Amino acid sequence: MAQTEETIVALATPNGIGAIGVIRLSGPDAITIAQKVWKGKDLTQQASHTLHFGRIVDGELELDEVVASLFIAPRSYTRENVVEISCHGSNYIIESIIKLLIRNGARAAKAGEFTLRAFLNGQLDLSQAEAVADLIASNSKASQQVALQQLRGGFSNQLQQLRDQLVQFASLIELELDFAEEDVEFANRDQLKKLTHDITRVIGSLIQSFELGNAIKNGVNTVIAGRPNAGKSTLLNALLNEERAIVSHIPGTTRDTIEEVLNIQGINFRLIDTAGIREATDTIEQIGVQRTMEKISQSALLLYVYDAGEISLADLNSDIEGLQKPGVTMLIIANKADLLNAEQLAALPHTDKAIIISAKEKHHINELKHKIYGAAVKDQLTGHETLVTNIRHLEALQKTEEALIRVLAGIDTVTSDFLSMDIKQALHYLGEITGAVTTDDLLENIFSKFCIGK
Repeated sequence: MAQTEETIVALATPNGIGAIGVIRLSGPDAITIAQKVWKGKDLTQQASHTLHFGRIVDGELELDEVVASLFIAPRSYTRENVVEISCHGSNYIIESIIKLLIRNGARAAKAGEFTLRAFLNGQLDLSQAEAVADLIASNSKASQQVALQQLRGGFSNQLQQLRDQLVQFASLIELELDFAEEDVEFANRDQLKKLTHDITRVIGSLIQSFELGNAIKNGVNTVIAGRPNAGKSTLLNALLNEERAIVSHIPGTTRDTIEEVLNIQGINFRLIDTAGIREATDTIEQIGVQRTMEKISQSALLLYVYDAGEISLADLNSDIEGLQKPGVTMLIIANKADLLNAEQLAALPHTDKAIIISAKEKHHINELKHKIYGAAVKDQLTGHETLVTNIRHLEALQKTEEALIRVLAGIDTVTSDFLSMDIKQALHYLGEITGAVTTDDLLENIFSKFCIGK
């Protein structure tokens, strides 16, 4: 855990040469240390949230002309005194200034230590602190929006309301234990049952949201599969609107997987073009088919592509049945529709999971994108819902749910002391999410994954 009496320093912008670099100081002596190497207005006499032009000097040696931003406690990201020095983006200049600040009393910051201090000083709860890392890592509009909502406290507020209600009943149960000999009941069991049902329902909804939340955060694994020469690579190129995969009329052109990212309405889909599924004629092709089946089992969404003019209905149904996997949503794509007549088109499957396209002519590609998006999101994304995106949060919610189920099971039969134990368990696991319950190991594990300077 952070030693908050120390002042820490790190580069807050990415490493590498750029126009500017921002060096961040945080701690009780941040302004005093900056003043030691500063030539300009006396920083110790300036107001918070002000910018000052000056020079960083090492004795008589001038290192750079800079702008210093002042944030006086508690009105800063860490709730400590913070100075951010914007200098020119030379690696030599940045390194020289950081070394100079360390010689004058600062310490090099550890990974995530600024955000850790924000948590320890009450600026953020633990789930909000984790949202900072998610926001930095966001690579789509949807992942950015979900992280931003969590950073603003949407998830934390919902959990706090649940926890407050449980705390109220837990205190009444504890009161009963104090008057155990009088056999007095302070906590209405019917009200407790209703409350536990309500909270369990909300917890269950949050647990279910992880599938979508994880997809938004990490992208949706989407496999394009089918028989050789069905047009899988042509479809990949059409979806990406570029010639990414080699296309040939010769079956078996694709022998290994090709992976690209497609963004649809703010959601990233990790498209994986695979080798055609058939009886392999050589060892290389056999490995390719094996990898295809592995990718399908690991995917969330399967785009099964078939040549609508070549495959029989029996073979089509056999393929679909053989490729269906638990937890994998399948879209059935009839390709090469430009080669079919009206009667052939009418005979093709027409369901909400099926679509008829021509990848070569790019017919109905936009409609396919809408189906892909709908298959992943399932009308769950409105912009205002709380989504769980963190596996640590998911595990804590699952343990909370288990404790609440025990409360419901024993509410009419077990004694107050056993009910109290299960309620306390639920409170403990809810508290782990927001940081009301923490350990040094937990904090170390979370913040060590942050970048230096944040």
